[in-house]
Amino acid sequence: MGGRGQIAAVTLTGLILAAAALVGQGEPKTAAGRMEAAARRWLESLTGAQKSRAVFSFDDPHRLRWFFTPQQDQRRRYTRKGLPLEEMNAEQKAAAMQLLAAGLSRRGYEQALGILRLEGLLAELEGPQGAMVRNPGWYFVSIFGEPSASGRWGWRFEGHHLSVNYTLDRGEVVAATPLLFGANPAEIKQGAQRGVRTLPEIEDHARALIRSLTPEQVQVARQPQHFPEIVEGQPRAATGKPVGVLASALRPEQQKILADLLQAYVTRLPEDVAAAEERRWRTAGWQRLYFAYSGSAEVGQPYTYRIYGPDFVVEFLNVQNDSARNPANHIHSAWRRLPADFGLTD
Repeated sequence: MGGRGQIAAVTLTGLILAAAALVGQGEPKTAAGRMEAAARRWLESLTGAQKSRAVFSFDDPHRLRWFFTPQQDQRRRYTRKGLPLEEMNAEQKAAAMQLLAAGLSRRGYEQALGILRLEGLLAELEGPQGAMVRNPGWYFVSIFGEPSASGRWGWRFEGHHLSVNYTLDRGEVVAATPLLFGANPAEIKQGAQRGVRTLPEIEDHARALIRSLTPEQVQVARQPQHFPEIVEGQPRAATGKPVGVLASALRPEQQKILADLLQAYVTRLPEDVAAAEERRWRTAGWQRLYFAYSGSAEVGQPYTYRIYGPDFVVEFLNVQNDSARNPANHIHSAWRRLPADFGLTD
């Protein structure tokens, strides 16, 4: 990469190193505690004007309006709320990245950074005349309420193909959803980074499971049409009633692949939060989990899948061309809570 993409890569490298330098220095042991400490540290670094754009009340409608698509107006100005990385100084950016790191596992954080790097690649592939602004500085941080171990608060780190949302209450994580990771391209097809895949596990395990299905299982699991795009901007996943094959109807080796696929989603989260989400799907039991897919498991062919549980759903799509026009090389994937995200119960 050269030009803007190269500059973006250098900038991100600086952010990674700066955030890493802050992590592990007497940090709280729980993810909730680390988030609170990181959020406070970031807020303390901001000016009054920056805080006015970054901080919202816990009940502000913005908390429930999340977006993973580019948000810009006709004049190519961003319309997403919160404070963008490009309007922070080096210290503030490092603190913002530490907050993101507090809300993800090491692997999840690496993947999130990969998503930011892809914005620089898209700027190279699409050029300055592309329909969308591709800018790794257009990732925004919002705080809802006051970070505290005794009250309710939340935070969001969000931009194109990345939306990390947390709701906390009395020092505990109430909800870690919606959690969306996307990648365009899913696999880099050219240049020095050829072969790099930002989100490989959620495809490899899914394809392995689809290929393992018997003809009888395929009849139940395969859907005649692709699942629709993930609905953003609202707290409820528009997925309807479960469809597909019951996990209890899978053979043990197939259940193992399904478990690996589910773990690829929950292990994006910090260890203690991931353990809680893992209990969610393991407690459901195979008799209450469904797997459904559409399309083909062959690389380069469009496909979608969903995994339904009684109180969560996984949504995945790989149906779009990437920005270099390679077919089915553009991923959207989400872990959602049912009946609603953000700790809502109805």
